[in-house]
Amino acid sequence: MAIFEGAGVAIVTPMKENLEVNYDKLEELLEEQIAGGTDAIVICGTTGESATLTEEEHMRTIKFAIDKVNHRIPVVAGTGSNSTATATQMSKEAAEAGADGILLVTPYYNKATQNGLIKHYTTITDEAKVPAILYNVPSRTGCSLAASTVAYLAKNAEYVTAIKEASGDISHVADIMHACDGAIDLYSGNDDQIVPILSLGGKGVISVLSNVAPKETHDIVALFMEGKVKESCELQLKALPLVHALFSEVNPIPVKAALNLMGKEVGPLRLPLTEMEAAHQAVLAEEMRKFGIKLA
Repeated sequence: MAIFEGAGVAIVTPMKENLEVNYDKLEELLEEQIAGGTDAIVICGTTGESATLTEEEHMRTIKFAIDKVNHRIPVVAGTGSNSTATATQMSKEAAEAGADGILLVTPYYNKATQNGLIKHYTTITDEAKVPAILYNVPSRTGCSLAASTVAYLAKNAEYVTAIKEASGDISHVADIMHACDGAIDLYSGNDDQIVPILSLGGKGVISVLSNVAPKETHDIVALFMEGKVKESCELQLKALPLVHALFSEVNPIPVKAALNLMGKEVGPLRLPLTEMEAAHQAVLAEEMRKFGIKLA
């Protein structure tokens, strides 16, 4: 059974002005997402600024989300690292805290071989013993999962159950699904490719868009799954200008700006990320209005 089906929000980590994690605000965001129809919470992923959280903050934030969601919807914990030992320890802690799944980005900077990736993922999942989602995003990591590697892990690593595909290469996604032959669940890692990935057998999306439009992102998947492909595609296409604005600068710069424009007060970003440029923010605000999102 899939960890979740539908739209999982890659939720931001709100910060206070002094750059401490704002847990009160995080609780508000979690409640709003659940009320908005989001199908799963993905905590401490790229959008959650995991790269600039300390390990202590990282684990506290994961445990906080698990406790506050309290089994209402699945919680997937981002526990990937370019250190296999670090990823293993965080994954074990997340599993012990009650995470429904873990999200494991390919080890960035190291540029592991495919054999190294197999060993990396097998080591983590054998220790953590919780359903794991591989995360392929070569534009950020300098490392890509080959279709044959995904298939090997899906068929031989007991807890590897899914992949978040953010390569942007639909042909590569098709190769993965062919090689896995039904042995893996697929999630889109790109909000502009939800419907194409659903058409290849996807279960849903791990979404940045869901931060500002949870119902609509959920509906894109739900309509497709109900056989209303035309309606799903129409909603996907309607969202494209907003999605483009949300990625006009590196994620999560624009989505945090968008939430602040909505009055959510999610605070600033930690360096080296900086605030969104004024020209880009003006376009973002306009696309949010066009999409029907109320600004503060």
